Amino acid sequence: MKAVILISGRGSNMEALLRAGLPVEFTAVISNKPQAPGLAIARELGVKTAVLEHEGHPSRAAYDAKLAELIDAHQADLICLAGFMRILSDDFVNRYAGRLINIHPSLLPAFTGLDTHARALAAGVKLHGCTVHYVTPELDVGPIIVQAAVPVLEDDTPETLGVRVLAQEHRIYPQAVRWIAEGRVELTGDGRARVRAAGTPDAALISPRG
Repeated sequence: MKAVILISGRGSNMEALLRAGLPVEFTAVISNKPQAPGLAIARELGVKTAVLEHEGHPSRAAYDAKLAELIDAHQADLICLAGFMRILSDDFVNRYAGRLINIHPSLLPAFTGLDTHARALAAGVKLHGCTVHYVTPELDVGPIIVQAAVPVLEDDTPETLGVRVLAQEHRIYPQAVRWIAEGRVELTGDGRARVRAAGTPDAALISPRG
């Protein structure tokens, strides 16, 4: 399987994917920002990089069409969004249906969009986490592949909670890509993603423990 990764910043999830020893050939890391620190990290890890700035394009659709050309030039079977800070057009998403995945810092379907950690604290939830999912035209509601949960502590801030969630992102994103590369993820007719022989957790995560 060949894959490309799209980033806009440092790309810590990108780095986690590239360092995970996955049965995947990462043919390129593409950014919409030439100053994205993740580009240098990708090059240090031996992966080709490309920049396609979004500024100067007449429309979102025009940019996405150029982005699709660039992705196809790298013969990508899978496209991994790793902090790519753009909302993609429906045409782009539909073009790569079943091949476009994202990592989101919440337990979807809760807290779609931005500022997830602050919103989780404001809501008083006891568990928070992250989700790897397929991308669909509707934001952050595509079929869920895998999730990880962390307890929310009494003294948490958005920053401290975010650090713990990010550690789990770095665990589950490579796992999801590995499952896909091994042919173990199936999209069902009812809009869900099923992982074959994914195993079961040894114990439930309960928070708070009484």
